[in-house]
Amino acid sequence: METAQSKQQAAPGAFTAFARFVLCGGGVGLASSFAVAALASWIPWVLANALITVVSTLLATELHARFTFGGGGRATWHQHAQSAGSAAAAYVVTCIAMLALHQLVAAPGAVLEQVVYLSASALAGVARFVVLRLVVFARTRSQAVATVCPVNATVARASAPTGPAALCRAA
Repeated sequence: METAQSKQQAAPGAFTAFARFVLCGGGVGLASSFAVAALASWIPWVLANALITVVSTLLATELHARFTFGGGGRATWHQHAQSAGSAAAAYVVTCIAMLALHQLVAAPGAVLEQVVYLSASALAGVARFVVLRLVVFARTRSQAVATVCPVNATVARASAPTGPAALCRAA
């Protein structure tokens, strides 16, 4: 049976977390853009975007909880709710971008729509990364550090610690 310590992964650094975020979130976002385009041929674009945003947010939040931010476990309902808030903001950004495109171009082609949608999604994604890292999964990271760096007598020693204890102080 796995211990709680072996299940908990150390939190990745900002660069690693961002690379994972781009891989997971970008992959889900790219698939979502094609799904929105396909679904929009049957229902209004705003509704298609809303439905795909809900599904992709649930999927991406799970991926971020398990892989991107070093939690190693499933996302909690609280994390899903917080993530939904940042996804709602991203939804608004993509809708505004697409509405602006349709105001500026009478009949944009599918390629131009994809470029605008993916550009707006990328911009919203960078802001979403910051929110997810600093707010939604911040507790997961602090729990991971607490698991890897338990507070004990070795941290309180008068001599300057080296090794894991020194890393715990830096965290």
